[in-house]
Amino acid sequence: MENLKAGTDVLFILGGAVMVLAMHSGFAFLELGTVRKKNQINALVKILCDFSVSTIAYFFIGYGVAYGASALFGYGVPNGGSFFVNATKLAEGSGFELVKFFFLLTFAAAVPAIISGGIAERARFYPQLAATFLI
Repeated sequence: MENLKAGTDVLFILGGAVMVLAMHSGFAFLELGTVRKKNQINALVKILCDFSVSTIAYFFIGYGVAYGASALFGYGVPNGGSFFVNATKLAEGSGFELVKFFFLLTFAAAVPAIISGGIAERARFYPQLAATFLI
């Protein structure tokens, strides 16, 4: 019974994460509607790069800020694991820690995507990626 509860909890959070991730396509299409036709491909690439940079920044900095650096390196994660262990260890507990990380990552990556749409065609690519990393 406990496994069923843990599995449904993970499924619910994963469903929420997928819906938040789908918001990124909405932000991308909104941004496409605000740029000139010649810049549409650049806008899509910028959105994808923003998500990639957000993922790296959240993995190395954001998760540690939210849950303490010990959670990233294994002291705060249940079952004594960390993100720097093999996949079998991470999958314990129905993969709840991985799904929670993904759920929070999608929200952290949504903020730069919103800002990106507001400054479409007004910012250079690399300074915007640096700003995404800081945000």
